[in-house]
Amino acid sequence: MEPKMSIRKGSKVWVEDRDLAWVAAEVIDYGGKQVQAVSVSGKKILSSPGKLLPRDTDEEDHGGVDDMTKLTYLNEPGVLYNLQRRYALNEIYTYTGSILIAVNPFTKLPHLYNVHMMEQYKGFPFGELSPHVFAVADASYRAMMNEEQSQSILVSGESGAGKTETTKLIMQYLTYVGGRAAGDDRTVEQQVLESNPLLEAFGNARTVRNDNSSRFGKFVEIQFDANGRISGAAIRTYLLERSRVVQITDNERNYHCFYHLCASGRDAEKYKLNHPSHFFYLNQSKTYELDGVSSAEEYIKTRRAMDIVGISQEDQEAIFRTLAGILHLGNIEFSPGKEHDSSVLKDQKSTFHIQMAANLFMCDVNLLLATLCSRSIQTREGVIVKALDCNAAVAGRDALAKTVYARLFDWLVEKINKSVGQDLTSRMQIGVLDIYGFECFKDNSFEQFCINFANEKLQQHFNEHVFKMEQDEYSKEEINWSYIEFIDNQDVLDLIEKKPIGVIALLDEACMFPRSTHETFSMKLFQHFRAHPRLEKAKFSETDFTMSHYAGKVTYHTDSFLEKNRDYVVVEHCNLLSSSQCPLIAGLFPSLPEESLRSSYKFSSVASRFKHQLQALMETLNSTEPHYVRCVKPNSLNQPQKFENLSILHQLRCGGVLEAVRISLAGYPTRRTYSEFVDRFGILAPEYMDGSYDEKAIAENILKKLKLENFQLGKTKVFLRAGQIGVLDSRRAEVLDNAAKLIQRQLRTFNARRGFVSTRAAAFVLQAYCRGCLARKMYVIKREEAAALVIQKHVRSWLCRQTYVQLHLTAVILQSSIRGFSTRQRFWHGRKHKAATLIQARWRMYKVRSAFRHKQTSIVAVQCLWRGKLAKRELRRLKQEANETGALRLAKTKLEKHLEDLTWRLHLEKRLRVSNEEAKSVEISKLQKMLESLNLELDAAKLETINECNKNAVLQNQLELSVKEKAALERELIAMAELRKENALLKSSLNTLETKNSDLENELIKVQKESNDTIEKLREFEEKCSQLNHNMKSLEEKVSILEDENKVIRQKALSVTPKSNRPGFARALSEKNSGALVPHSERKLAFDSPTPSKLISPFSHGLSESRRSKLTADRHQENYEFLSRCIKEDLGFKDGKPLAASIIYRCLLQWHAFESERTAIFDYIIEGINDVLKVGDENITLPYWLSNASALLCLLQRNLRSNGFMTPTPQRSAASTGFAGRIGHGLKSSFKYIGFEDGLTHVEARYPAILFKQQLTACVEKIFGLIRDNLKKELSPLLGLCIQAPKTARAHVGKSSRSPSGVPQQTPVNQWDNIIKFLDSLMGRLRKNHVPSFFIRKLITQVFSFINISLFNSLLLRRECCTFSNGEYVKSGLAELEKWIVNATEEFAGTSWHELNYIRQAVGFLVIHQKRKKSLDEIRQDLCPALTVRQIYRISTMYWDDKYGTQSVSNEVVAQMRELLNKDNVNLTSNSFLLDDDLSIPFSTEDIDKAIPAIDPSYIELPSFLSDTPCAQFLCSTPKVEGH
Repeated sequence: MEPKMSIRKGSKVWVEDRDLAWVAAEVIDYGGKQVQAVSVSGKKILSSPGKLLPRDTDEEDHGGVDDMTKLTYLNEPGVLYNLQRRYALNEIYTYTGSILIAVNPFTKLPHLYNVHMMEQYKGFPFGELSPHVFAVADASYRAMMNEEQSQSILVSGESGAGKTETTKLIMQYLTYVGGRAAGDDRTVEQQVLESNPLLEAFGNARTVRNDNSSRFGKFVEIQFDANGRISGAAIRTYLLERSRVVQITDNERNYHCFYHLCASGRDAEKYKLNHPSHFFYLNQSKTYELDGVSSAEEYIKTRRAMDIVGISQEDQEAIFRTLAGILHLGNIEFSPGKEHDSSVLKDQKSTFHIQMAANLFMCDVNLLLATLCSRSIQTREGVIVKALDCNAAVAGRDALAKTVYARLFDWLVEKINKSVGQDLTSRMQIGVLDIYGFECFKDNSFEQFCINFANEKLQQHFNEHVFKMEQDEYSKEEINWSYIEFIDNQDVLDLIEKKPIGVIALLDEACMFPRSTHETFSMKLFQHFRAHPRLEKAKFSETDFTMSHYAGKVTYHTDSFLEKNRDYVVVEHCNLLSSSQCPLIAGLFPSLPEESLRSSYKFSSVASRFKHQLQALMETLNSTEPHYVRCVKPNSLNQPQKFENLSILHQLRCGGVLEAVRISLAGYPTRRTYSEFVDRFGILAPEYMDGSYDEKAIAENILKKLKLENFQLGKTKVFLRAGQIGVLDSRRAEVLDNAAKLIQRQLRTFNARRGFVSTRAAAFVLQAYCRGCLARKMYVIKREEAAALVIQKHVRSWLCRQTYVQLHLTAVILQSSIRGFSTRQRFWHGRKHKAATLIQARWRMYKVRSAFRHKQTSIVAVQCLWRGKLAKRELRRLKQEANETGALRLAKTKLEKHLEDLTWRLHLEKRLRVSNEEAKSVEISKLQKMLESLNLELDAAKLETINECNKNAVLQNQLELSVKEKAALERELIAMAELRKENALLKSSLNTLETKNSDLENELIKVQKESNDTIEKLREFEEKCSQLNHNMKSLEEKVSILEDENKVIRQKALSVTPKSNRPGFARALSEKNSGALVPHSERKLAFDSPTPSKLISPFSHGLSESRRSKLTADRHQENYEFLSRCIKEDLGFKDGKPLAASIIYRCLLQWHAFESERTAIFDYIIEGINDVLKVGDENITLPYWLSNASALLCLLQRNLRSNGFMTPTPQRSAASTGFAGRIGHGLKSSFKYIGFEDGLTHVEARYPAILFKQQLTACVEKIFGLIRDNLKKELSPLLGLCIQAPKTARAHVGKSSRSPSGVPQQTPVNQWDNIIKFLDSLMGRLRKNHVPSFFIRKLITQVFSFINISLFNSLLLRRECCTFSNGEYVKSGLAELEKWIVNATEEFAGTSWHELNYIRQAVGFLVIHQKRKKSLDEIRQDLCPALTVRQIYRISTMYWDDKYGTQSVSNEVVAQMRELLNKDNVNLTSNSFLLDDDLSIPFSTEDIDKAIPAIDPSYIELPSFLSDTPCAQFLCSTPKVEGH
């Protein structure tokens, strides 16, 4: 007896709902047979306990699981809502074990299907990355290669679920990993996809559920050779719906090709076609057009697809002529003839159509009419012609149309297969099956019966596969599963196909008898299967039957079963069309064998033929290893982000997903690793958690404590039967409830005690306050009594004092009155005496003043007359000065004009600015001198005024003597006043002149400033011009170098010499390199004489030519052996100087190899280095030769100068001073830059030397790339361990954490320690070989860039990595890397820390708290500025907190990001959230030359094993080497 779900108040359950299938609810009351629950919407529901299913609330917060076998409760609502949660996050793929469920997003998601995403899934174990169709394709490819067994991928789903698109993606991935074995430019995927428009046009039609429904099954076989390369492909088709050609229902359409042909314009006119509503085969439904689809454009696409497939224009014309003939054939109508049971053409319209049909089929019209209206029967006596009635003629017409179309479709498929190219010798293949899914409509007919039969067969295959997977899982875990029984659908298959009594057999039997009807067929069906549990009679029909399929019950209408199952091949039809003048139509109907000609009819059962095709398909599938993809259509409106529960649940049933769940439930549906099980249920037995760390033992003790039975303990997992996980969760909930109650009890105790303490403290305070109030009142009373006594005392004292003061005041007033009277009397007497004295004084003073004023008036008059005389003189003088002021104004205007002239000259004459400035300064000094003279004149005028004042004083003395002249002076006073006014005017004009002068000075200063600014701008412009000239010169130098190298390459192309093999170098080198490796004296003469006769003359003093060539060959061989030893042996370093590079460079200089026109020594050196790189240990050889090769390259770059390519060629005219002239002008600076003007003698390099420098550059880049690739290979497995925190043992008090095997578990830091050790080892190897810091910096930077890309991409592809604890783990590892970078210093690490930007920001986002409070702008600008919206969206939707249970970002932020992504999907062709690895070489030859310090190869110490070599004796001497 299996344990049942324990229901109690507060249980989280699923409840059935009519509209939503299932809704989440919580139990609020449980009594007896009824359970009351409340849904999330607040609706109260009554249900029986048996109809409730358990629900896990923890999974709702995590956004669903990527593999539904990980669900705590593997049931129908759990599967449904897990898909819904993932679909809301655009996670359209979900696993159910090895089965992939793909939900159609109805929107573009280009980031999921680019090349980089395919690279991520390539070779990765199945299930470790996020679910994807690429993972299924890769698993099938790897299984094929490893097991050498063919594979198959079964893609199923209802119409519109995305089967075709999924098939395209599978083929795209297989083409990516398999490539193409032959040299075809087009991939198999491209060729198959190019044929899709053709197959869709002829095999797809509009149905009620989909505008582009495939009405045939397609099996694409992709064939591979032994190396795993694609060698061919083939397309197999199954059960084309032939009846659709002649019969369609409302809201559906016939095959697309008919509508395309009607909209083809000229072709339609040529075939006498018009609107589809005029043809019987098309107007049975009023739907002629599809939304958003142009039939004319689709016709053009179909013709283009025919061209691509290789169908000739003649065949294309024949194809569309055949289609037009079928349409005209359908418009032929018949009426009863004159004879009994005969038929004739109904009207003139039918005559026109039969004539057109005969013309298009290119056959005789009379014979066509005869084959439609009569039949020939072969008897012993002869041929008997039987007339057909109208119904039989129509049936014959429709049979002809169906036969022609079916054979035309088969011919197209065969043509496509020829175009794609099959490999008949291939032993391995991957088949992709794109077939219709289970169908259940309101009206189900023969087509649905056949389709559902096929799905029953595939479901049986699927069940066997799931059963096998279950067995493999149980066997791998070594558990006992022999008693587990699995129920399959074999009884349904027997019901349908078993002989001699089965539905198909009975149907074929009924079709064999002409008088059989669907009523007789139904009667026999019910008689034979009356007691069968899978078949029953429909309720409201006598002929319809209901069959119980795996996906549910389907009621079939048998009205047209017999007609659709009959597939008569009329001999007259075949004979007629085989004699057609059209080769294509005649080829569709080959000649029939002799025995078939005896009968006019040849019966063929559609159901039987389909059964045989299906059997062949199943045999193919059984011979392969299957993989399953179930496509789901989320809604019937084809809109994104709309999830219809009932429809999807039906599809899950039809797709067999729920059947797989049922199979899992029959065994052990709940499987948990021991660590997960103990993590979740360890609280049920805490006593076992302290004493033992063996997780398997803990799990067993927990299950035994709960008295559960029939569970199994595997090697790594615990297996539970259905319902046991519910019992465990119920007990866990009880433990948690008890713990919660304990916490609540303690909390309530704490709250009560805290309330009591606070109340007691409040009482103490209140009592103290009351006592204080009473004490204060008593104190106030006593204080008032004391105050009253004090007041009384002071009042009495005040009254006595008042009486005393009043008496004293009266006495004083009396005394003061008497004293005041006597004093006033004395005062008035003195006052009168004083007034009389004052009057006398005033009178005397008046008389004296009158006399003085008379004298003063006379003196003033005299003074005025004299001053008037002087004023007239001054007036004349001032008039003269006024005239001089006018001249000054003229001078001012002249000065202004002169200033303008200077300004104009300043702009026009920039080259003479120095002289202008001097002229301006002279003019300014003149003006300043004039101003100074004016100021001096003004000072003189002021002095004269002072002198006049002094003179006036003298005149005043004279006026006292000349009183007589008073009258004359008075007459001149008026004139004097006028002069004063004029003087004032002159002073005011002088002031205005001074202000104008000051303004002029200010303007002059401004002009000077502007001129200075202009001069500064001119200087800046000149500096920019000089900088641009400098840049231009450097560019010209580079262009000149490139031109030189191009000329060298052209010379090489004109004079290519075949390379010699190394074993036979002696003789070949003596002939080919006669001037390359000889002593300098001999070589110089050889270069000077171009003819053979001149070569002989220098050696006429004793050596014969044969002896000389022998000596040269021996010397060459000795030199090559020496170089070979230098390359193969590790010569080491001396004071950081690479000895091998220095020795090779010195030898090449000594042997004058750089100046040789033809030599193979450079090729020998490059080949030697390449051989050493292949043979030696890469960890030692590559850094060693990176150091030596880069040093040798620097020596060549700095000390070689090309000869004959830097200057213009003699053919150019001397007058060409364009680009070549500029190059010549810039040569000096460029040579100075590379060291050609440092006083050293540089080598004139010939073509081989320049080519050697290029080869050496390529060699350095190759070595760098090899080191980088090897580092990535070594680093990849280490990073795979670092991206996810390992499962650490649980920490217990006083116990050390150990694994079940007794070995201490590796701490998380140790994984990162391996990375640190790897980096330390890398740095040690590089520095040991004295690799320049420039290369170390580049390597370390690229290593950290690879770490960033690998960790970041893994984080986005693996949901288990996007957790809070894992973020902390990776963050701690990044901190270790940061310490390493700091210790490595910037010289070697460079900007490595910045290369980790993406993973740092992503991990920082994982570990922040309160993500729901962050807005999108804060996340993009503050937290993750380097990440794109798609990357942030990916992390946000995959994140789950396994440590604190916090949630990800808010729904509003997710909605904003989804809206932005939808806009980006429209604008961008590829917007992957993954990072691409940069494989380019991050430096150039110029960068190496600038970064690496100078190397002096002059003084080197030869190793002991080289010092004895004769050809190396020159290296032991100390003279300065040529070229240095």
